[in-house]
Amino acid sequence: YGNFVTYDPPLTPLTVLLWVLPLAAIVAGGWIIVARTRRRVRLRREPLPADTPVCGARAGWGVYVPGAVIALAVGAGSYALTGSYQQVRVWQQATAQTPGLLARALDPQAQPLNEEEMARLALGLRTRLQNDAGNVEGWLMLGRTGMVLGNAGTATGAYANAYRLDPENRDAALGYAEALTRSSDPEDNRRGGELLRRLVSRDHTDIRVLSLYAFSAFEQQRFGEAVAAWEMMLKLLPAGDARRAVIERSIRLAQEK
Repeated sequence: YGNFVTYDPPLTPLTVLLWVLPLAAIVAGGWIIVARTRRRVRLRREPLPADTPVCGARAGWGVYVPGAVIALAVGAGSYALTGSYQQVRVWQQATAQTPGLLARALDPQAQPLNEEEMARLALGLRTRLQNDAGNVEGWLMLGRTGMVLGNAGTATGAYANAYRLDPENRDAALGYAEALTRSSDPEDNRRGGELLRRLVSRDHTDIRVLSLYAFSAFEQQRFGEAVAAWEMMLKLLPAGDARRAVIERSIRLAQEK
């Protein structure tokens, strides 16, 4: 629904059909009107038999009815097939439900949102942010929703806006870095790794930052940096933490590369 909310619909065969069918209906209606008019003129010019009564009454608006009916029928049919009525209705419902969905998403005691509700929440948030583009928390929430839905474009764009508005916001920087490292674009991965490196240089004790940095370094085959980050995590985690075993296996795997 992103294209629909920003009023920038893609050009598709259905869109072309929506434009062409009403025009074709108008042309067909006009052709019918012209044909009937020419027939009346021809009949008037032809001599009438003596026993044929002459009707002097002028044809009324009824002559235009067939063309108008065809134009309306084809236009209505094309709108029903290719129009955006259903999208408009879904968008309106999502906008109306956004406050309740957002409250549930932020309440740890509430029932978690399912995938359909998360999609409606994303649509509602995107709509809100069209009129409140400076809302950092709104962009962060949209970014988190995009990550949950697996929508890389939504997540990356939302976190990018949040980070642009507030570069010192830790959640914005970390969310943006995570979205970039999960991208299929190598350039995004590189930028995400650089951002994580800056975050690590600011704080060597943040487990989440270290974990993302190690993952990013490993994926980009910077195995030495990955091992260093994991070893730093081992120093910070308590002895009985279950994550230690996973980290130790990751270190051995990286050292074998």
